[in-house]
Amino acid sequence: MSILSSSSSSKVQFVVGVDEAGRGPLAGPVVVAAAMVPNDINGITDSKKITKEEDREDLYNAIVNSSDVRWAVAVMDAPFIDRVNILQATMRDGCYVITNNNNDSIDNFPAENHFALVDGNRVPTDMPCESKSIVKGDSKEYAIAAASILAKVTRDRLMRDYDKLYPHFGLQQHKGYPTAAHMQAVKIHGASPIHRRTFRPLKDMTFDKDGKVLDLKKKKKEK
Repeated sequence: MSILSSSSSSKVQFVVGVDEAGRGPLAGPVVVAAAMVPNDINGITDSKKITKEEDREDLYNAIVNSSDVRWAVAVMDAPFIDRVNILQATMRDGCYVITNNNNDSIDNFPAENHFALVDGNRVPTDMPCESKSIVKGDSKEYAIAAASILAKVTRDRLMRDYDKLYPHFGLQQHKGYPTAAHMQAVKIHGASPIHRRTFRPLKDMTFDKDGKVLDLKKKKKEK
């Protein structure tokens, strides 16, 4: 495989794809997924190219229900993102991690037998195995595409649940992205506990202890 260095290619047995969903929204978590998919599952491609939510759900179920697939999903919530910033949040282990623990011993999967393909232009510094970043990797590498589906569906499910808790914001429709309707709802109802206060335009707003908008911070005059 061209993605592997000559020093590692003889040892590598498993290729793991890594991708995230939810870096840009004003509300909700960022989700990072890893997937090792040894056998082709028909239909797997970049999750952004799968326009129907039910199709992504079907592929998600096919991935997680395959006995040959090993996967993990890490979720970083909005307070964590505000505390460490979005870049660092996508590079961390997460507030909580979901995985298909099949009770295999970690000794059966040593780091030198794995190679991780990470979507984007950088690799976390604490990756346990040799890794390579690939810009737009979710449209180039099968394993990354599988991870993108896991991350996207996990996040969408969480946003649908959040919509039930905070129905004023329309989270089920826009999934936390800054649409005009979403921003209008924030001005009327304030920010919920899942809003990212360090993201603009929320960063330029002042909220009371209940999340209600008090005023907009005065912008610095352009020099």
